[in-house]
Amino acid sequence: MANLSPNRNPMPTRDPMERRRDFGEVALGYTTQQAVDEAQRCLQCKHKPCVGGCPVCVDIPAFIQCVARGDFAAAYEVISRSSSLPAVCGRVCPQETQCESRCVRGNKGEPVAIGRLERFVADWHAAQTDAAVTRPAANGHRVAVVGSGPAGLACAGDLVKLGYDVTLFEALHLAGGVLVYGIPEFRLPKAIVQQEIDTLRQLGVHIETNMVIGKVLSVDELMTGGGFEAVFIGTGAGLPRFMGIPGENRNGVYSANEFLTRVNLMKAYQPGSATPIRPGRRVVVVGGGNVAMDAARCAMRLGAEEVTVVYRRSAEELPARAEEVEHAKEEGILFRFLSNPVEIIPDDAGNVGGVRCVEMELGEPDASGRRRPTVKPGSDFVMEADCVIMAIGTSPNPLIKATTADLETHRWGGIVADKTGATSRPGVFAGGDAVTGAATVILAMGAGKTAAAAMDKYIRDKAK
Repeated sequence: MANLSPNRNPMPTRDPMERRRDFGEVALGYTTQQAVDEAQRCLQCKHKPCVGGCPVCVDIPAFIQCVARGDFAAAYEVISRSSSLPAVCGRVCPQETQCESRCVRGNKGEPVAIGRLERFVADWHAAQTDAAVTRPAANGHRVAVVGSGPAGLACAGDLVKLGYDVTLFEALHLAGGVLVYGIPEFRLPKAIVQQEIDTLRQLGVHIETNMVIGKVLSVDELMTGGGFEAVFIGTGAGLPRFMGIPGENRNGVYSANEFLTRVNLMKAYQPGSATPIRPGRRVVVVGGGNVAMDAARCAMRLGAEEVTVVYRRSAEELPARAEEVEHAKEEGILFRFLSNPVEIIPDDAGNVGGVRCVEMELGEPDASGRRRPTVKPGSDFVMEADCVIMAIGTSPNPLIKATTADLETHRWGGIVADKTGATSRPGVFAGGDAVTGAATVILAMGAGKTAAAAMDKYIRDKAK
C-alpha cells in the first residue's frame, strides 16, 4: 500500500544531553516498521531522477521497492551491485544535496529518506551472521590501490569483483583512511567500517598497512618491480591548512586533522590513552564545514564546558550538513558567525589564552558563488580560549607527486586526471580528494568506481 504522507519518518536519535559526553552513535536507525513505511512513500518514478543524483548510480527505486515488500536481502543485493560501502554511505553521505534533492516527493513535501533506508538495509545485512561472500574467479592480472579511504576501497571492491588480484596499500596502521581517522565514532562507528573492510578481504583484496607509498616503495617501483599492471592513487587530502596568523604555533592550537586523528584513530577519549587530549574549559573551532562540526562535537565529549564554532560567513553560507549543525546545536555547541580570527593570544605560560577576532561583512559573490566576507573596520573583539582547532580545509600530501616520475599535478598539489581517472603516467590512475581536493565520501567512491572501470579497460586493451 502506498504511503502518501508528505512527511518522512524521522530518524530516532539519542537524547542530546546524554550523548554529548560519550562517543556512542547519535542516530539509532529505523525499525523494520519505519523502514517499510518510509519505502512505501516512493512513487517508483519511471525516469528514476534520484539515480542521477547518486555518484555511484545505485538503482534506488529498485532497492526501495524491495524494502517496501519486506525483502531486505534483495534490497542489499541491489545496493551492493553499485556500492562497496552501503553502511558507510547510509550514515555520512549528503543525500539531501544528491539523490534526495531530485526526489519527486520533495516537490510537495519531504523527499523519501533514501539515505536512512540504505543504512537500514546495510545494518540488516550485517546482522545476518550466515551471509556468505563468494570470491570471484581470478582473471590472472594484478593491480595496486594506494590509500584505503573511500576512493581506494571502492576501486578495490570493483576490481576484485572483476577477478583482479588486488593489493591495497595503507600508510597508517589501520585500513579505512578518513573513515577511521576523520569521522567520529558517534557518526560512523568504526565497527561498521571494519565490517565493510572485512568483506573486501573475504572477496580477496590483500591489505598491507604501515606502507607509506613514496617512502617504503614508490609508485614507479610498484609498476616496474612489483608486478602490478596498473596502480590507482587514492591518497586523499590529509595535509592541513592553517591561517598564517600570529600565535598559531602555540601549545593548544591543533589542526582538525591532528585533533580528529588522535580522537578517532588513537582513541584519545579512552582512559589510559597514549595520546590524551585535554582541551580545557573553552574551545574555539575555526571553520564551518562537516570537519568543524566533528571537531567541535568531539571537544564537547572530551570535557570542554564551552565550545564555539567561529565562521567568517553567515549561517546561510554554512557548508556543513544541516543535520550535523542541528545535532551540534542540540548538544550545546555555540556559533559565532561573521567573525574571523586574526591572532592567537597567549596566557601567562605562553599557551593559548584567547583568540582575537574581527567582525565580517558579506560583499559580492566570490568564485565559489558565496558572498565574499570583508573586515568590518574597528570591530576587534577577544574570545577567551584554552584550545583552538583549525578546520579550514586540507590539501593533498606532496609525497606521491615528489616521488613519481612523469606524474602531472596542479599547482595546488592535486593530481591531474581525466574524467576516467587516467593520469599523465600510463597505467597510473587517480581519484577522490587526491585529485579534487577535499570533498565528500560518496564523490570519492564514485571516482574510485570510475577509475576501476578504466583500469579494467586499460589492462584488457593491453592484453589484446
